[in-house]
Amino acid sequence: MTNRRVSPSLTPIRRAAGLLAGLALGAALLAGCSSQNASTDCGLDACTVTFDRGVEASATILGVEAKLVGAEGDQVTVEVAGEQLSLTVGQQAAQAGGFSVTLDSVTDQQVVIRVARDPNS
Repeated sequence: MTNRRVSPSLTPIRRAAGLLAGLALGAALLAGCSSQNASTDCGLDACTVTFDRGVEASATILGVEAKLVGAEGDQVTVEVAGEQLSLTVGQQAAQAGGFSVTLDSVTDQQVVIRVARDPNS
């Protein structure tokens, strides 16, 4: 009779590898975002950017730079992927460099835009 050693399950190793891969992807996504006088909330294909008004504000998201150029009343000018856009709340999305850009809100303190990859580009 021969005693055979049964190798332990690889499940814990696979779980650890999956966890490490997920952490690496998360770190890569976070490393791709930076901002000055702005905050970002990003997913894989879209980001919400909240700019502070009255200061130079910009954010690098989804591989492009988004800047607040100016705001007057409910009309805002932003630059996304090198293209300037004039936006108002409720307006249909404007296109810039393969992205759809909408203005979510404008207050005396902040401007909030949404930048999403355009699936048609």
